[in-house]
Amino acid sequence: MSEELRFRGRKREGRHRDTWDPFQLNPIGAEKEQKKRCLLVAQYFVAIFVGLAVLVSAVVAKGSLLVLSALSSPKSLRNEKDQQFYMLMLVFCLVFPNFLVFLKSLWRCAFKTFVPPNMKTMALICVIESLVSLGTSLLVLVVMPHFDILTNLFISGGVCIVSAILQIVFRLQRENWKILFPICSLLLTSVGYCLLGMDYYIREASHVDRQKKDCFYYVGLGIFSSLLVSLCWWENTMQAKNRMQKALAELDGFRDFVFVISSILRILVIGAVYLIYHRLMIKSIVWKDFNLAGDEGNILKIGLVLFFLQAFCSAACHWFGVVACKINAVRMSFALPLCCTGPAVLGLGLILFLVYAERFDSANTEGIIGKVTFSYKTFCSNLHLIKDKNTTNVPLLEMFRSICRTSLNNHYFQWPFAMLVLEGVCMWGGFVSATYYVWKIKVQRIERTSQLFVRRLYESAFIDLSLLLNTKMKLPKAQTNEKNSQDELQSVVIYLCATMWHETYDEMLKILTSMFRLDRYRGDPKEEHKDSFDFESHIFVDDAFMTQKETGKRLVNEYVEDLIHVVTEVYRVFTNKEPDDVSIIETPYGGRLMFVLPEGNMLYVHLKDKSRIRNKKRWSQIMYMYYLLGWKGYITKNPQKMPRMDTSRESLISMDGEIFLLPQYDNDNKRRFISDDNTYILALDGDTDFHPKAVVLLVDRLRMYYNVGAACGRIHPTGMGPMVWYQKFEYAVGHWLQKTAEHVFGSVLCSPGCFSLFRGSALMDDNILKKYTTTATRGAEYVQYDQGEDRWLCTLLLQQGWRVEYNAASDAYTNSPQEFKEFYNQRRRWGPSTLANTLDLLHSGSETVKRNQSISSLYIFYQMFTVGSSILGPASVTLMVAGAFQFVFKMDGALAIIIACIPPVLYIIICFATKANTQITIAAVMSVIYAFLMTASFFSIIGDMVVQGTFLTPTGVFLVSMAIMYLVTAMLHPQEFGLIIYGLMYFICIPSGYLLLTIYSLVNMNNVSWGTRESKEEGVQKKTHNVLCNKDCRLCCWDWNIKITQEAENPMLQQITSLATQKAPLLQITQKETQPQAASNPEPQDKPELTTEKAAEAKTPLAGQNKKAPLKDKEDSSSHSSDDSDDDDEKKSMKSDSSFSSDEGDDDFMNSDSEEMEDIPVSDWVEPVKVEFLKKLTYFNMKRNLQAQIRYTLRNKNQEDVVEDLILMLTDTLNIRLSKAGPEDILEQAEIDELQHELTNQARHILKSNKMMKLEKRVKRAIEKTLSAPQIQRLDEGEKDFWDKLIERYLTPINDSEEHKKRVGQELKSLRNKSVFLYFIINVLWVVATFFLQLIGNDIISIKIPKFSVEKNETEYLRVEPLSLMFLFSFAVLLLVQFVAMLYHRVYTLIHVVSYRGTEKDYKEREPEDEEEEDQVLENNYAVSLHTVAQETNTSPHAFLPF
Repeated sequence: MSEELRFRGRKREGRHRDTWDPFQLNPIGAEKEQKKRCLLVAQYFVAIFVGLAVLVSAVVAKGSLLVLSALSSPKSLRNEKDQQFYMLMLVFCLVFPNFLVFLKSLWRCAFKTFVPPNMKTMALICVIESLVSLGTSLLVLVVMPHFDILTNLFISGGVCIVSAILQIVFRLQRENWKILFPICSLLLTSVGYCLLGMDYYIREASHVDRQKKDCFYYVGLGIFSSLLVSLCWWENTMQAKNRMQKALAELDGFRDFVFVISSILRILVIGAVYLIYHRLMIKSIVWKDFNLAGDEGNILKIGLVLFFLQAFCSAACHWFGVVACKINAVRMSFALPLCCTGPAVLGLGLILFLVYAERFDSANTEGIIGKVTFSYKTFCSNLHLIKDKNTTNVPLLEMFRSICRTSLNNHYFQWPFAMLVLEGVCMWGGFVSATYYVWKIKVQRIERTSQLFVRRLYESAFIDLSLLLNTKMKLPKAQTNEKNSQDELQSVVIYLCATMWHETYDEMLKILTSMFRLDRYRGDPKEEHKDSFDFESHIFVDDAFMTQKETGKRLVNEYVEDLIHVVTEVYRVFTNKEPDDVSIIETPYGGRLMFVLPEGNMLYVHLKDKSRIRNKKRWSQIMYMYYLLGWKGYITKNPQKMPRMDTSRESLISMDGEIFLLPQYDNDNKRRFISDDNTYILALDGDTDFHPKAVVLLVDRLRMYYNVGAACGRIHPTGMGPMVWYQKFEYAVGHWLQKTAEHVFGSVLCSPGCFSLFRGSALMDDNILKKYTTTATRGAEYVQYDQGEDRWLCTLLLQQGWRVEYNAASDAYTNSPQEFKEFYNQRRRWGPSTLANTLDLLHSGSETVKRNQSISSLYIFYQMFTVGSSILGPASVTLMVAGAFQFVFKMDGALAIIIACIPPVLYIIICFATKANTQITIAAVMSVIYAFLMTASFFSIIGDMVVQGTFLTPTGVFLVSMAIMYLVTAMLHPQEFGLIIYGLMYFICIPSGYLLLTIYSLVNMNNVSWGTRESKEEGVQKKTHNVLCNKDCRLCCWDWNIKITQEAENPMLQQITSLATQKAPLLQITQKETQPQAASNPEPQDKPELTTEKAAEAKTPLAGQNKKAPLKDKEDSSSHSSDDSDDDDEKKSMKSDSSFSSDEGDDDFMNSDSEEMEDIPVSDWVEPVKVEFLKKLTYFNMKRNLQAQIRYTLRNKNQEDVVEDLILMLTDTLNIRLSKAGPEDILEQAEIDELQHELTNQARHILKSNKMMKLEKRVKRAIEKTLSAPQIQRLDEGEKDFWDKLIERYLTPINDSEEHKKRVGQELKSLRNKSVFLYFIINVLWVVATFFLQLIGNDIISIKIPKFSVEKNETEYLRVEPLSLMFLFSFAVLLLVQFVAMLYHRVYTLIHVVSYRGTEKDYKEREPEDEEEEDQVLENNYAVSLHTVAQETNTSPHAFLPF
């Protein structure tokens, strides 16, 4: 920490040498992101834990199956009745995974979507599945009981033989030499089968365990059944070769229905094999023997435990295997544990065998050699003597007995046992070599399970081989027919779109800092990024202009001034220099500012003039959706429509090659190769704060799941005060429980507009963006469309079939209302809009269920229950308050209900009779009273539980369970655990939030104003001069404003306050301002106000704004050159004196373009904005910018000595040339040109002396960027025509007639009255029903709840009226369902976070590259790109170049 303080101090001292104002802001989060070591450790811990879970579960599952096969063997020590029962457990083990798949597929078919199957494809699949099930049943139920446990362990390795054959036939290897792996697999498996036959031949010849010749039938049957089982993974090879691609793609559509049928067929085949063989052939089934009772209960216990272990552990192994792949730990946590499963089972079994054999023979007095050679045979021969002595070790006993059936117990030879071991090695090596590709597989973050595994079903009898063989073979790029394979990470483009509406300076600072952070994370857009995305930032400023009263000029207002200052300040913090490239463009909707961010990504600020285009958030969203998806999508599909590069902006070319596209054109060029599905819009508010990780996590959701149309993150409210504390816990509960439940059971209903990622193709779908442009004309439309635009947009997405998801790890922070009034007005908009959109979705529920795979009928029912609970909220709170009266004041229940109903009724009357401000004030007073009552009630409930001696009362159980549930939920969110402190604040504010706020929202439904951040009257200046104190104080819930102004009697204080106001604002804003032109005459407003005087002065700062800085040796000439003709002559003479002959053409071209730019007519607002950006040409800023530009340009060239020489010499040159300039003086354009010429010569001399001429172009570009002035550009004609037509069609300012306003007002009041009446009736009925139940008395109608009294040693009964108990029970069930959904969502959030941390970008500097090689590669890439554009447009590639 001390080093950081010293570092900041040294930087400040360096700035202080050049200016008296070296102080700067350093917003939180501007520091460079670094990987946290604790998270890295956690990542490895999770990977190790998952790997161990895969290994342990696979070993237990495989071992349990082998033990069951040994127990059910006819040669076991168990009787026939026990063998029959254990065989049935084996059947259940085979049926269980098929039953799980049947349930899941049936659920999806019933409640998701059903696609009619193709009968031919389904018939083929069913035949193959039946054969596989036949092979599995024969191997497990018929063959394995006749083999020993070691042979059963080894023979399962042969199920990979068909996969190896298909790999050889179809040549699926990326390199030719890798075909050796499947060849080795085939050879090793064949050798293993041969060794199996030889082993049993020797056993039969040596009479090991009385082996008979019928064993050869089982050997052949085992080999045949293994071949049938290996057909299970045929689809993996076919999809990798693109064979049957059409059929397999078609199968994906109705796979759920196929699994329903195939799982039933598999279960039937298993049952048929069991009955045919054991009932009809060997007649081992005796039905009456299945009745286990008495002493035989231990057999039932052993069998059920083994079945449970096998079924549960095989399912757990499959799930953990999927998790291992999703967290990018394929080798360590997936392939390695599964490959080690067989050896681990073998080693564990042999260790147990050896240990128990040593214990059994520990009393022998023989020598060591005799003991080793004789004890195992003695142990095996005496096992039958201990079979009934210790029944608890029956599984171990039978396992040892099965091992003793091998050649280990051969009385003649010992070497045949080595043959069995060799058989196991061959089988193990065969399946490892057949699945070699798993070790090299590369998976994306949270890749879909369907992209990881071919089949949803797993084979529990061969869990390790099943997972490895089921892992999807990744398709080689050369063999794919698609342009973008699903197995490759597809590139996406993200448009960050922030809407601003009267944000403060600090709020703007948050969003700009976030955008600059993302720019730093992405890096140079010309380089590949591991997350494969590009982005642009767009800020849309509503109400950006004002009319100056004295002159009538249309100028930018104080909010735009603040935004310009924020951009400059943040640029300074991130780069230690001013913005390099700034363009000012006039547009039909107002204006546009264009910036190039430090790494080369683009930032656009769109200034909306409300007299030309509609304001408010929804219309800004329509504006950028049509611009980014409609217009930009159109020109990328028609390259000939793309605007050509503006050669006057040569400084925007960040690299050396002259054919490079400028950043703004580069993004459009990349968009040509990116589909609408991979075009995303990140909707933001003007005060949102986020990190790059949050954006990448949302991109993952849309990238991996095509049907996801939008994804939102975890929104954290920020601010101070009681209202913010309440909202923090409210937001936490809403995200922890409600949003996770929506995500898990269906789809999120609302993706908040402050931080949500939308898919371009989803927004462009039918009935979405087009319908979103609908102008509200009726009262209900004003409530649904304009009061909650983000929820309405999500409703449109859901109704069209798209899914909306929630990612809990994607954190974003936004300001929340801190005042009681602002909070109530915000919720006054949100409440009716939420209800209107939810009812709209429920009304179209049947159609939505048909279209949307994520929404089922059960989910619609869940939402109906949730809506019903919210409607009954006021009555429930009223009854809660009545209960509080009962607890606190010990009054009768009926009287408590009457008293509790009086305040809400009075408040309803007040809301109808008074104005909104009065309603809010009264609500604040009542909220304080209710808070005291709830606090007293809370402690009274606790006291009542102490008096009753139990918490098993309805209220006590509910309160305790709620506290435990919220505590556990908070513990599962460790980074947010501190929010649990605000839970008490949330509890005592329940009457205010769910009773008074509901009443206020309903009664004021006819008020459709925004309510927050309302605009001031134009012309009112934001900064009040001579104000010494302006404090907002709060007394309870009333707001007081204390303002102290400076009087003329105190000159000392006047002097102090005058220092604070010396920094004049961008524009001289007057106290009053004339109203804009009438909307009824739009033609004059659409045309910019042009002044020829401003156009002539476009190059120079306004007179009187800044002092001009003369050069030392040109003082006389510069002081007399005042008119434009002298300036032009001076520029021409300086150009002719340039010593760089290679740059003469470029300089002349730049000069001619600059002169042409002077002829562009501009509006009044342009020049003052340009003057603000010209401050970068002050002496202090130029010096700092030059040093930073040199360091930044040569940051990866490993030439620190040259960099320091350049900085030292160029800074000296700058100091000498500007010795008479003040730190805040701005140079003339002619002086800048001369200075640039001298600095370029000096830099060339330094590079030549250091023999580093290859850096000349970079240094020259850095000097140009340092001295570049903001440019005024003309909007492309095609884009101008687009904006004109868009405004005319959708965004013309609304000017409703008085008649229309009156009609809408009446409709809104009618809607309000109907809603209030409906709410009132429903809640009154609930309260009245409870009231009459209280009057009737608990003795007549009540539910008895037993309560045990310790003192009296008897059971007492609490009587509770049924209605309240039913409601509490229903609410508790709802919370329990949400809690379970939260647990599920937490697990997958952890998987996503661990996966992201494993692939997170490292911020290490790039290794230095050869200059010429780097430039050549970049040049070639862009040359190919330009050539492709030229071919599509039938034009010359040079048409897109600046020459």
